[in-house]
Amino acid sequence: MKSPQEVIIAHRGESYEAPENTLGAISLAWEKGVRAVEIDIQLTADNEIVVIHDKDTFRVTGHKLVIRRSLLKDLTGLPITTNRGEKWKKESIPLLREVLKTVPEGRKLIIEIKSNANILEKLKEELHQSGAKDSQIELISFDAQVIGRAKQMMPYYKMLLLLDLDYYLPWWLVWVNKQTIIRKIRLMNLDGVDVWAGKMLNNQFISAFKNAGLLIYSWTVNDPGAAKKLLNYNIDGITTDRAAWMLNQLSKS
Repeated sequence: MKSPQEVIIAHRGESYEAPENTLGAISLAWEKGVRAVEIDIQLTADNEIVVIHDKDTFRVTGHKLVIRRSLLKDLTGLPITTNRGEKWKKESIPLLREVLKTVPEGRKLIIEIKSNANILEKLKEELHQSGAKDSQIELISFDAQVIGRAKQMMPYYKMLLLLDLDYYLPWWLVWVNKQTIIRKIRLMNLDGVDVWAGKMLNNQFISAFKNAGLLIYSWTVNDPGAAKKLLNYNIDGITTDRAAWMLNQLSKS
């Protein structure tokens, strides 16, 4: 079984305490000793990569601008709306290159690609210019074509396909053939999967990927009991909104 420090991933930074996907949330995770942070990226109309989850800015700023149709100068000028205290009032939508500068030696940034394949050339350029080691960067996406193309362009990074499994439907209505997924992952030369931590994510499911020599991560786990169970199943990554707190809870069990 891996240690909690090896497995815990801060979901959009320390997003329980600070506004998600901001420099504040990401830096807070590093400061608290978290070894891996997950963020989301999208491409603007003027070919810049910003760190934001949604396709528009409304949920995080109160003003609606569609990312792919907006210029960087208009996006970065929007303050983040937050109920997490005065400390975070000046946070805004950051650039990927700003986030890359925060990654400490020996830590890892997991980047979820939310745009289409048009982002990949710019992404490859910015990752190269950042000077980050190959082992410090991982890419994930729900879009098989995008992550497959990314792996062709940047084979030196680990890449995982995101799967929602029973996120939208009750687990008993969802049929998932593990071996079909494994064959797909191998065909695309990917390194594994990052899956919703629902009822389908059991020991048997995890073992199938581990036995195939593939990585398996989970999202999003905020209950220490559930996280402990996944650790016992030897999962490779657990994404959580409360990374430092989760590490502390797991150290007590």
